[in-house]
Amino acid sequence: MPLTREQSIELGYVIEERRSALMDELREDVKRVRGEPHEEIAGPAPDTADESVAELIEGLDQAEVARELEELRGLEAARKRFSEGNYGICLDCGGDIDYRRLRAYPAAIRCIDCQRRYEKTHSTMGGSSL
Repeated sequence: MPLTREQSIELGYVIEERRSALMDELREDVKRVRGEPHEEIAGPAPDTADESVAELIEGLDQAEVARELEELRGLEAARKRFSEGNYGICLDCGGDIDYRRLRAYPAAIRCIDCQRRYEKTHSTMGGSSL
């Protein structure tokens, strides 16, 4: 079923709110990463374990930023689809993406059935991205 006007308006707000929140999170992450040099995390006289912990923290920070950037790119693409009038249409089958799916994941580009097929075909050890 196509999105109603009210659902479209609501999802437009959801996209903008999440985009704004992600931008704030990314700004904070960048400030934090710039403000915490490796030596500060590991301590003044680090041993091997301190170094490992510092590297782990830096890696986790980078992974978090990468996830946030990926989500932001998806939201930017969703904004474009929204402005072009094809938001909520499955990339693979051309059918409607369920409103509940879009509400939970506003950047969705596939209906749930096509997403499952896509993940089976393109599976990695990382798990589901539904």
